[in-house]
Amino acid sequence: MTASTTTRADCLARDARDPLAGLRSRFDLPDGVIYLDGNSLGARPVAALARAQEVVAREWGTDLIKSWNTAGWFDMPKRLGDRLAPLVGAAPGEVAVTDTTSLNLFKALAAALRIQAQDAASDRRGNDRRTIVTERSNFPTDIYMAEGLTRWLERGYRVRLVDSVDEIPAALDADCAVLMLTHVNYRTGYQHDMAGLTRLAHEAGALAVWDLAHSAGAVPVDLAGADADFAVGCTYKYLNGGPGAPAFIWVPRKHQAQFDHPLSGWWGHASPFAMAPAFAPVAGIGRALCGTQPIVSLALVECGLEIFEATDMAAIRAKSLALTDLFIDLVENRCAGHPLGLVTPREHARRGSQVSFTHPHGYAVMAALIARGVIGDYREPEIMRFGFTPLYTSFADVWDAVGILKDILDRGDYDIAAERGAVT
Repeated sequence: MTASTTTRADCLARDARDPLAGLRSRFDLPDGVIYLDGNSLGARPVAALARAQEVVAREWGTDLIKSWNTAGWFDMPKRLGDRLAPLVGAAPGEVAVTDTTSLNLFKALAAALRIQAQDAASDRRGNDRRTIVTERSNFPTDIYMAEGLTRWLERGYRVRLVDSVDEIPAALDADCAVLMLTHVNYRTGYQHDMAGLTRLAHEAGALAVWDLAHSAGAVPVDLAGADADFAVGCTYKYLNGGPGAPAFIWVPRKHQAQFDHPLSGWWGHASPFAMAPAFAPVAGIGRALCGTQPIVSLALVECGLEIFEATDMAAIRAKSLALTDLFIDLVENRCAGHPLGLVTPREHARRGSQVSFTHPHGYAVMAALIARGVIGDYREPEIMRFGFTPLYTSFADVWDAVGILKDILDRGDYDIAAERGAVT
């Protein structure tokens, strides 16, 4: 089947055959909306409302402080981490759901630099490495956190920005301590070869830290198989944990004994209720915890993770590629003649679960789409992003969204005088 002959009936037939179609009912999607922004904020699981009410009304309202024990509040970061671990190729006891992606990245980078410094001091690697290498196109907060850490450390630490993946091998020089990359680029949807780049980093004597914000729950990830060193990610995108939901951090067992960072809060203490004035880190993944956890938000993360246990990442990836292939084909055929430029790779191995197109008036076109009930988002320069969440996006959604896009473009029904910025 090609895009030129595809009909809406064909899309409905594909939905009828879709093994994931039944999972759509586990999300509360508003009527009249085609939601293609799960790469920015996932839809709400139906179970989340009742779970929030339970936490607030009973666990907090009735049981009060007892719920730290009776409702399992204290162990929730590690329990959720174990449920999330299979989605990223991690083992039990290696993931904690806690804090924000930015804070977790700071911890991971600090630990990686400390490991490198310790190795240099013990002459195991023989070189005092002080550079973090990353892409200029990386998500800005990742760069900001790396720069903030290197400024705080001083003593010659720095961040080196490269402009393309082709420049990475040369940047992995004798001064490179850490290669920090986002697995799927937030703007273009380009997916890195995690195993290959991690191998290059290790061959050069560097450690590899990965940001999975746009991959966890969307594409298969095998952190252990790639022999990565640390990883972080968020739960409010494809994992559907809710706005501002706590992020996660992965620390493999090979690094847990050396995992050390300056955000040493009491939840990471070996005996937190001893209230000792000196900090002694707990063994295991608990070392990644800092202060008291946001229990209501954590509880909602579990609702999203439960849905993944009804399927597997292979099925999710197959549908993701089918949805994004269909979208690309339909846009290029039905919207031919309009100044649209595909930014996202066509190659499956290099594509995440989003499709980005440029348009000279991308901001205005996206605003018009949102007004018509097709919710994507916009990023500079001129990029319209469309995220495809296989758990609830249908093939008919793709057909209908492209039809609305075509109508807007054909009519010129968008306000080019609209103020530019981020449409979220």
